[in-house]
Amino acid sequence: MAGRSLDDYARLTREDPVPVLPEFRTEPAATGAGPDLRRSELHRSLADPVLDTMNFLNEITHRYPDAISFAPGRPYDGFFETERIFDHLRTYLDHLEAQGRSRDEVRTAMYQYGPTAGQIRDIVADSLHVDEGIDVPAESIVITVGAQEAMLLMLRALFRGPDDVLLVASPCYVGITGAARLLDVSVTAVAEREDGLACADVEAAIRRERAAGRRPRAVYVVPDHSNPSGTTMDAASRAALLELAERHGILVIEDSPYRRVSPGVSLPTLKSLDRSRTVVHLGSFAKTVFPGARVGFVVADQTVADGTGRTGLLADELAKIKSMVTVNTSSLSQAAVAGALLSAAGRISELNAEPAAHYGRAMSSTLRRLDLRLPAARRADLGVRWNEPTGGFFLTVHVPFPADNEALTRSAEDFGVIWTPMNYFYPQGGGLNSLRLSTSYLTDADIEEGITRLARFIEASSAQAR
Repeated sequence: MAGRSLDDYARLTREDPVPVLPEFRTEPAATGAGPDLRRSELHRSLADPVLDTMNFLNEITHRYPDAISFAPGRPYDGFFETERIFDHLRTYLDHLEAQGRSRDEVRTAMYQYGPTAGQIRDIVADSLHVDEGIDVPAESIVITVGAQEAMLLMLRALFRGPDDVLLVASPCYVGITGAARLLDVSVTAVAEREDGLACADVEAAIRRERAAGRRPRAVYVVPDHSNPSGTTMDAASRAALLELAERHGILVIEDSPYRRVSPGVSLPTLKSLDRSRTVVHLGSFAKTVFPGARVGFVVADQTVADGTGRTGLLADELAKIKSMVTVNTSSLSQAAVAGALLSAAGRISELNAEPAAHYGRAMSSTLRRLDLRLPAARRADLGVRWNEPTGGFFLTVHVPFPADNEALTRSAEDFGVIWTPMNYFYPQGGGLNSLRLSTSYLTDADIEEGITRLARFIEASSAQAR
């Protein structure tokens, strides 16, 4: 801000005026003169509790370092080897040279700002083809800084005003609802049933919104082993959702990061079943290849008309927004991910065969330990139940007492076990009597001891609630 006058700021904001004068000081504030800023002057999303959830979990984790934590939804460290980073980079550099790139061109590809839409789009497109049956041109893909940026780009592109509505399951991943809050996008929650999101409920929500004069633009879904509940949409529900979306003229935003870290044969992605460009597919390599690289992507092959008869791709519009957000995704990160994909001929399913088996065993072990510590008769007496996901990282436990931040603190302090309150994931309230367990990050020994501690906490809290 140094060097600019207030007149400069007025010119910068002329097209979309904001009250500049009260926001900027012309003289330094005197020491002890009060706060530099008032919270009421900041964007209202910053007061939303959902933005504090991860900070609270981190605080609890650091405050009780000896507690066993079922909170982090992150991959298991045991599958990452530092030296493989260099192998992946070398594989990608060799690939560029095999394409006929000169030494100078290879150097530029690695050191300079790359194309906003990404420089590994063709490799990602090939991977989607061989591994997921998704056939789209590379030009319809934008490489993003994790799937989180892809969500932000999509929301900013699709939602114009206060009457545009995003439909989400309840409970729902906080990343999408948090991004919506930051962008002032209206969210309508559709209650998830025990077996996942029901199309009849989605259609009822669409009709209610339209009757109220609002415009549902898209529905966000995690079809495979969802975060946080762990549910999976069956084949019939996938087909019904596509038919529903096409009939009502709304988009489906498909986010499916847990497919390739789950054992067994996965159901087809919504995008691979899409015949009318109804689905925007979000992807991430954080769970499958390299979390620290922060590389995701969005497949946006929908056409966009400009009113003059010319059309382009939605991906092109997303790239415009990205150019003003992150400019481009790290070339080094893209290279590491691309090298991993090339080493497996694009088949993440093969690259992740061992991790997927591990995560499957971790989920099975957690469910087995829960059943051992809280047998059917005992949990029926207590009023405790849980679902049994076949993959992914998460499962949900329903309890007869409030599973809130206070209970979490008591669990960590008195019983040495940490979990995530499910009420974090309910955009319009709910989930107070449920908790989420993540099974991905722990060893089998940690799972055994952690579930023992959790069962003691549930027993004690249930008795106290009676």
